[in-house]
Amino acid sequence: MFRDNTKVIKIGNKVIGGGNPILIQSMTNTKTEDVEATVNQIKELEAAGCDIIRCAVPTMEAAKALGKIKESINIPLVADIHFDYRLAIAAIENGADKIRINPGNIGDMDRVKAVVDVAKAKNIPIRVGVNSGSLEKHILDKYGKVTAEGIVESALDKVKTIEDLGYDNLVISIKSSDVMMCVKAHQLIAQKTNYPLHVGITESGTVTSGNIKSAIGLGLILNQGIGDTIRVSLTGNPVEEIKSAKLILKTLGLRKGGISVVSCPTCGRTQIDLIGLAGKVENMVTKYDDLNIKVAVMGCVVNGPGEAREADIGIAGGKGEGLLIKKGEIIKKVPENQLLDALEDELKNWRS
Repeated sequence: MFRDNTKVIKIGNKVIGGGNPILIQSMTNTKTEDVEATVNQIKELEAAGCDIIRCAVPTMEAAKALGKIKESINIPLVADIHFDYRLAIAAIENGADKIRINPGNIGDMDRVKAVVDVAKAKNIPIRVGVNSGSLEKHILDKYGKVTAEGIVESALDKVKTIEDLGYDNLVISIKSSDVMMCVKAHQLIAQKTNYPLHVGITESGTVTSGNIKSAIGLGLILNQGIGDTIRVSLTGNPVEEIKSAKLILKTLGLRKGGISVVSCPTCGRTQIDLIGLAGKVENMVTKYDDLNIKVAVMGCVVNGPGEAREADIGIAGGKGEGLLIKKGEIIKKVPENQLLDALEDELKNWRS
């Protein structure tokens, strides 16, 4: 089902395509020129599970900062370039592991060739990125409006431009904020090329709306075997993008490991702050990515043990006290304020 015949592309110390695991990307929202702030954010994203990071390069100072940033991080660094071909060249020369460009806005063919020549000399992959908002006039005229077909045609035109310059170390990204248009575009392009695809729903919105759109869109695309890297684009802390991407991959069975948290929706029987407790549990378990288990958080000591039976371990809260549950069996009763610590102690012992 999955496209295991895609071209294998090396990005720094990572490999995508050819049936390799789907990798998670994010993008910093710091000023790239601020090396310390950017490195700190990348380290936070690394710790959360980010596999590849992209930084905006709007200035020559930002391009030059990439070298210093790379010295302090462990994941591949992608430079995001718009309009100025000189920034793309400088980014490569300062150590970018991949560059993201839209050849349509870089300039004339001489400028595109200049970028491709430098990328070729250093064997740095180019991500050809086309968004629904950046389609050329002749494509809009041809289809009458923005369409999935137009997005695909535009992207493949850009790919051919670079191929004609003698380079095929490429990744393709086609994005739209229209979820179903994005899904259709990926279905179409997957039939026409074997380059790896970076998948995401662009401008998807806030943490709430963006997660819903991304889960639907990425779910539909990935479940058809399409996609080699993903990004959940959210207007918020980029760490939230990593949490969401990991959960999407785990839910589809495309990534193993990490604790899965299930919790009840609360009802009138709930006598503890279940919403707050579930949030604390969800944050706490991110430290245990090496454990492939299910944790249940229940708000009722009456039904909790039974409802948590399918989980490896669970907690259920009552008035002033809580239960620790393994496979539906109560193993310990603790004061409510010690419930979270009791759960973490069990996880620590699980790891050891």
